[in-house]
Amino acid sequence: MSNFATMGVVDGVGGLGQIARSPLVRLENIRKTYQMGLVTVDALRGISLAIKPGEYISIMGPSGCGKSTLMNLLGCLDRPSSGNYWLGGDDVSKLEDDALSEIRGSRLGFVFQSYNLIQQLSVVENIEIPLYYQGWPEEECRALAIQLAARVGLESRLHHRPYELSGGQQQRVAIARALVNDPLLILADEATGNLDSKSGAEILAVLDDLNRQGKTLIMVTHDENVARRARRAIRLRDGLVESDVDMSGS
Repeated sequence: MSNFATMGVVDGVGGLGQIARSPLVRLENIRKTYQMGLVTVDALRGISLAIKPGEYISIMGPSGCGKSTLMNLLGCLDRPSSGNYWLGGDDVSKLEDDALSEIRGSRLGFVFQSYNLIQQLSVVENIEIPLYYQGWPEEECRALAIQLAARVGLESRLHHRPYELSGGQQQRVAIARALVNDPLLILADEATGNLDSKSGAEILAVLDDLNRQGKTLIMVTHDENVARRARRAIRLRDGLVESDVDMSGS
């Protein structure tokens, strides 16, 4: 299955070739303002970015710089106050909640610091659960979940519950779950933040491998060493892009 081919990402003639030539993500003058009582907070103050298919990007910056707000917008968990966000050729910046939910389920994959696994479900059940919400047949759900578990090195842990796994193994489950819909974009928010150095390095190796296989990754991190794994580093400050550096040659 491929969202490139099936989700109507690019209108008209061009298909996969058009997607490869066009930005996968395009932000134009994105602003996000929150009203906190009588105080107006400008979390994002006019961000414009273009991200090509297959890029590996780290987003960094001090606390309060807008990283989480930007991640929420990229993940269609929130809408900008103004500006436009194109994902795979479609402007998603003004969609209603139901449409945003469909976008999250069909085009995006999420890897969170806290794993967000369901403790009562096994590894394979956690991986396959997003497919149930999309109405996939049970046998197909199970087959794909087993395949993805093997892809992240958990083929011998299919029927374990999250509490029976190490932190690194739980994050592998989360990565496999993020892959079930063949997402256009994987968003990793402090994906190694709860892990020891060894487990963190293993998770980063999995993410590196996914990028080598063509997946587009955006990773929010406060760790300079983690950020260096990416090929492009975007640093925010006060709701603006302070720097945008190509690190592929470094």
